[in-house]
Amino acid sequence: MATRNSVFTNPKPCKHLADYKLRHGLSGYKSLQKWLKTFPNGKTSIKMCDKKMPKCSFCSGIRQGRLFLCLICSSVSCSDHTLLHGQSENGHDIAVDIERSELYCCSCSDQVYDLDFDKVVVARNIMDMPGKTRDSVVDDLMRRSSKRRRLNSVVDLDLKRSKFFVWMRNRRAKSCYPLGLRGLNNLGSTCFMNSILQALLHAPPFRNYFLSERHDRETCRKKSSDQSCVACDTGVIFSAVYSGDRAPYSPAQFLYSWWQHSANLASYEQQDAHEFFISVLDGIHEREGKERYPNKGMLRSDLTCTTCGFTSTTYDPCVDISLNMDTSNFSSVDVANKSVRPNEDTGRSTLLACLDLFTRPERLGSDQKLYCQNCQEKRDSLKQMSIKRLPLVLSLHIKRFEHSSLRRTSRKIDWHLKFPFSLDMTPYLSPSIVRNRFGNRIFGFESDEADISAEFEIFAVVTHSGMLDSGHYVTYLRLQNQWYKCDDAWITEVDETIVRASQCYMIFYVQKMLYYKANEDLSCTPMPARRDPFVPIAGCC
Repeated sequence: MATRNSVFTNPKPCKHLADYKLRHGLSGYKSLQKWLKTFPNGKTSIKMCDKKMPKCSFCSGIRQGRLFLCLICSSVSCSDHTLLHGQSENGHDIAVDIERSELYCCSCSDQVYDLDFDKVVVARNIMDMPGKTRDSVVDDLMRRSSKRRRLNSVVDLDLKRSKFFVWMRNRRAKSCYPLGLRGLNNLGSTCFMNSILQALLHAPPFRNYFLSERHDRETCRKKSSDQSCVACDTGVIFSAVYSGDRAPYSPAQFLYSWWQHSANLASYEQQDAHEFFISVLDGIHEREGKERYPNKGMLRSDLTCTTCGFTSTTYDPCVDISLNMDTSNFSSVDVANKSVRPNEDTGRSTLLACLDLFTRPERLGSDQKLYCQNCQEKRDSLKQMSIKRLPLVLSLHIKRFEHSSLRRTSRKIDWHLKFPFSLDMTPYLSPSIVRNRFGNRIFGFESDEADISAEFEIFAVVTHSGMLDSGHYVTYLRLQNQWYKCDDAWITEVDETIVRASQCYMIFYVQKMLYYKANEDLSCTPMPARRDPFVPIAGCC
């Protein structure tokens, strides 16, 4: 873990956007304004005069993934070719997401924010409204614009636009959404953070832990001179999200706390969602201690000497399980191109196959010989993993990124993974694995399996789309048996077929009993938000 900085300097915002505005000012924004259109659901998109469907100028693929319009030459690129467009055309770094009307930096390969662009979008939305409605919204925006702002950086989001979107969404009766379902603003390449936060915010043990004030923020700050605490600011987000406010929330203070906790990752560049997940739990664990940690499991590792059969066992705590993709059902062609789709007749990897692979005995290589206590020398051995104790929340990480130190290359695995909504982990527990190893004989040894149920229900899926060095994270949440897509500030209902076909990167399960209990407790009654010593951030709560 990185050492904390006593004096922390905020990373600089996107230089490509600053260069664009220096050269072109607001002319590109104003020219684009006539193409903006707000739909009844409150979503603003770009509607071009051309009746033809927009398509990527490089691959000519019509509406395959997200499309972006260059603010300089008005050419359209898909998410796979925006970087190529920026490299081939000097100074063509800034584009606009056609579907969501949000700024995108082709060189940084992620969303960027600009207050001036937000004003152009809001102004166009107001112009499209009926007379009386327009007047009322303008008055409301003028009243709210006088609120104090604390941050003076790219994360200082315009309060007017956030509140305006809330007003638009209220027309769709979003009050029927479950409590706690609230969008998170992208603060500049922070979709990795938002995706993990959405999963943690709706994990029943974490929700109960922080909303019951098990972590006392006031007491914590009195005990420590360090004003930055990941656990404290996690509690702030829980209070804000479950306050009943539907406006997209900006977790800026949490981001700064995490930057100080993980200074080596402090930048506006895209980070790995799984690495962020581990880092956040490490920050919470640092303050809470082992005895109060809300979610932990235990892995068992058995090393068996192939000469004498002696077995040595070690136990390691875990917060998640990383799984390799199982390729046994793929043809050699599939393994080569790694492009199997869920609707093809070829074999596909399944989560159960990945778990089988994780707990399968593995023969260690000749360069990995281990010392056998019985033989009193190094011997070849078999290694087998199993789960000694299940956590309340089971976090499964799918290894989609491969790194070769020999070839000095990295690549992303795009195979589709089939995963169940209900999961029985009994076959992967240590008692089951050990019994199977010795012919299903009954062994009497200590086990934690009786304390925690092995039946789990899915409640969150974090997906990654795009290439290895760029892409976008989205979270799908399952609340009251309805799936919701959390795409930064945007929350939409989706069908379960969309979730099953997604390219999952992390899958979150919770004990079946806790899942149904959480759904019973989930209501539309807002939790009272605690007052926080920090000044409210514009666009937050």
